[in-house]
Amino acid sequence: MNMELPARPKPESTIVRPIIADCDIHPCLAKPADILPYLPKRWQEHAMTYGMLPRHGYQSGPAYPKGQPDAARLDSWPPDGRPGSDLSFMQAQHLDANKVELGIMTVIAPAAGAAQNLDYSAALARALNEWQVAEWTSKDSRLKASIVVPYEDGAAAAAEIDHWAGHEAFVQVLLLSRTAEPLGQRRYWPIYEAAQRAKLPIGVHAFGYGGYPVTAGGWPSYYIEEMVGHAQCCQALLTSMVIEGVFERYPGTRMVLIEAGLAWLPSLGWRLDKHWSRLRSETPHLKRPPSDYIRDHVWLTTQPMEEPEKRKHFHDIVEWIGIDRLLFATDYPHWDFDDPLWAVPVKLDDAARQALFLDNAKALYGRG
Repeated sequence: MNMELPARPKPESTIVRPIIADCDIHPCLAKPADILPYLPKRWQEHAMTYGMLPRHGYQSGPAYPKGQPDAARLDSWPPDGRPGSDLSFMQAQHLDANKVELGIMTVIAPAAGAAQNLDYSAALARALNEWQVAEWTSKDSRLKASIVVPYEDGAAAAAEIDHWAGHEAFVQVLLLSRTAEPLGQRRYWPIYEAAQRAKLPIGVHAFGYGGYPVTAGGWPSYYIEEMVGHAQCCQALLTSMVIEGVFERYPGTRMVLIEAGLAWLPSLGWRLDKHWSRLRSETPHLKRPPSDYIRDHVWLTTQPMEEPEKRKHFHDIVEWIGIDRLLFATDYPHWDFDDPLWAVPVKLDDAARQALFLDNAKALYGRG
């Protein structure tokens, strides 16, 4: 892989945009009531009467409101509805304009898996999955869905995966990173077993309502701390999955860490290997160094990508992770959207560029 500093930007009119796979597109409901037709009558009444109580101390909304309404680009609001709610608007502004050949949808709101009422969590997950098929994948073949699951109920989550396994619309299982317990705990193992059975990757997206502060030391004061904290959450869940032996027990597991950065991964691998070499007797179920499991089972999306001042440091990061383990993502329609023309801080050779922007995703999601 040849990586160089990027050349001086060319005028927009002379640039040829690459064909891409976007591995983090956020569709959303135009209004909360739009999910009601996909819920059984009993849960329609529940939604209208009680709503969803998340595993969180806040009555509604995130703990740290975003700088823009709905955390969205100001130009992403369609004529009617919320950003990400209008397929034709998304097609014109993003799918067509940015030459998206494959778009992986990740539904993070409403956060069905974070509902306190586990039965409602399961009903809402099923409704969101049916909504994805009816309103999105059946209307644009470029879009593929992630199976929303009630992940705090392992058996129900596995049943939801089994229900959609083999369906053309779905290419991965979706979890959020802030869960009630670390994701390596046995309560979540039925999810990994079902995903392996269905031969589907597991996408773990930043955010979620686990019921605990977003840092190990309590609630931070600023939104910037919330944003930086996504990497902390993913380090914790990945450490848990490695040390608890998830990848050893379920060797077919392929996990995608979505929207949590990537520069932290090499140092985590080094630290785990160092301590494992001294404490390996505690975890005889691990047959290899922790970094081996990470390299074999983990992919990461590029957005938000760290951009070191010395660009050669980015080369070092990618060399450790492997260019074949990186998936391009824009985070459309959110405010920190990454334009594929300017997102990568170094110049890639043709093979590496093709892998990063398209081929890695097609291989992982079986679209090649």
